[in-house]
Amino acid sequence: MDLKSPETLDFLLRRRSRPAKTLTGPAPDAETVKTLITAAARTPDHGKLEPWRFLVLERAALDRLAALAQTRGEALNHDPDKLAKIIAMFADAPLAVAVISSPKPSEKIPEMEQTLSAGAVCLALLNAALASGWGANWLTGWTAFDRPFLTEGLALEAHEFVAGFIVLGTETATPPDRPRPDTEALTTWVTA
Repeated sequence: MDLKSPETLDFLLRRRSRPAKTLTGPAPDAETVKTLITAAARTPDHGKLEPWRFLVLERAALDRLAALAQTRGEALNHDPDKLAKIIAMFADAPLAVAVISSPKPSEKIPEMEQTLSAGAVCLALLNAALASGWGANWLTGWTAFDRPFLTEGLALEAHEFVAGFIVLGTETATPPDRPRPDTEALTTWVTA
């Protein structure tokens, strides 16, 4: 089977996340989200542990999480401007998928490797959405790691956290490209 796909490589060389604040409805429908999740779940997963899972956050859930973020952020004395951005991440999102890092006990597969797999799932979901023509952005922030927020807001287990909130919607503006890394400066060729 020939897996060569110049179109895919071209997409990856041009891909650009869409700022969440520029996304609006409509969001992808349930069938589309299922397809995007299916694509993301093809991420490398050494040991076939599936050390991640998905929470699809619809409007009512996003509104509830925005309110909880405000309550928690105020209790933690977060800067009001920074807190407003986190609240908006939930309040303004048309739809979001929380990729949950959920490491499994394993004598062979270190937890760090499982966490890296969850991060790869985030990128795969982001790229699947962008390749399908949706606007998408991968966000985290303190709500991805704050234990009371994770427990009360998302009912996560003590060993779980959010690897990423993937915000999905229709883009209202195409952002300009941003400066990209100098890969020559970041690459060392090891010849011996």
